[in-house]
Amino acid sequence: MSRPGDPRRVAYELLRAVHEDDAYANLLLPARIARAGLTGSDAAFATELGYGTLRMAGYYDLVIAQAAGRPIARLDPPVVELLRLGAHQLLALGTASHAAVNETVALARRTGSARAAGLVNAVLRRIAERSAEEWREAVAAGFPDPDDAAAAVAAHPRWIVDALRAALAAEGAAEELPALLDADNRNPSVNYAVVPFAQVDVSGFAPDRYSPHGFTGVPRERLGGTVRVQDEGSQLAALALVGARPVEAGERWLDLCAGPGGKAVLLAAYARHHGALLTANEIVPARAGLVRRALVEAGLDDAVVTERDGRDYAAEPGSYDRILLDAPCTGLGALRRRPEARWRRSPADLATLTVLQAELLDAAVAALKPGGLLAYVTCSPHLAETRDQLQGALERNPGLRTVPTRPALDAVTLRPLELPAEGDHVQLWPHRHGSDAMFVQLLTTVDPSGARGRR
Repeated sequence: MSRPGDPRRVAYELLRAVHEDDAYANLLLPARIARAGLTGSDAAFATELGYGTLRMAGYYDLVIAQAAGRPIARLDPPVVELLRLGAHQLLALGTASHAAVNETVALARRTGSARAAGLVNAVLRRIAERSAEEWREAVAAGFPDPDDAAAAVAAHPRWIVDALRAALAAEGAAEELPALLDADNRNPSVNYAVVPFAQVDVSGFAPDRYSPHGFTGVPRERLGGTVRVQDEGSQLAALALVGARPVEAGERWLDLCAGPGGKAVLLAAYARHHGALLTANEIVPARAGLVRRALVEAGLDDAVVTERDGRDYAAEPGSYDRILLDAPCTGLGALRRRPEARWRRSPADLATLTVLQAELLDAAVAALKPGGLLAYVTCSPHLAETRDQLQGALERNPGLRTVPTRPALDAVTLRPLELPAEGDHVQLWPHRHGSDAMFVQLLTTVDPSGARGRR
């Protein structure tokens, strides 16, 4: 039997792939761990080392620059990755300094950076001379603006910190920003969803706080079938469409942007149970393939999968009783699960995405039957993607009305959500609800000539 690989090398190769090839850590790391034969504590260590280093990379670069006495740009990229890994062990994992330094130097030699081993050794020893708190103070001291300093120490780009603060302030909760940033930097537990109405034994596992279909723990069932990895917030976003009102047989449902298929599986199960029919649409062929696979493995292949531009559904006016629009977004609500995302996104992405969101939202409104239900969902709390986007849709579509979303979720959740008293929408938060920061707003359409409703 071959010996398992080195967790540090697996983490290093992950960092190189993410930063050189724009790989996605959450897709690549499980395969790398399996290929290296890592299990148990070794697999957990590789996961924390890889994900944690990616999350905190911007902060570690500032620490490294001070310890090295030179800008990061003057260091070779492979050396930077080694130093980031060493810094994470020293400042976040509590690894003994001699082990963190010596193992990282050895890794440098094994991965083709032997000539830089002396530099790696010297820089990491300088980092080890200060405590984690002392380094936070040293990094913060380099920024005259206290908001810049806070963003740097929290390893979040300033524009993201400003956006999160604004979203919390809209709820009167700006003081929760430090707790939110801290939650973004913690490795979340793996959350699972059982296909509704499937017979699965989850006894002995920890149920989710809110979702009746979610739990944590290692499932006995084979993943990809009736048990899938899915954040609790994503489950709730789909369930809102079900809990708003009773389902009538013959209803037509549409998941407008369905990839990779987690929400489509939940909706398809409820649709079948109540005699409705789901169409799951995904424009990207590879992601549409994932949707098909998810539905087939869950035994829900009666759902229809299409590969269309979601905006084209505007040409089918009044066709669907319930529509889920899980809109493409910046993903600022899932920074803890997508560790490299915070360093890849920019305000320029926001400008492009908000235009697409508005076009998809208008198409969904057009495709909705009068009196039907539309769930607008983003995995982002950014006001431009949530409240502002909805206000624009209401102004463009005179017959569009908001539907109180909290009661719809309370009808299906295990316990009521902790939410502000005001507002028709639901905004989930990692630090408050333990889920990704999903935004959910239910909408309906009425005859604008004489109907009353909320704007």
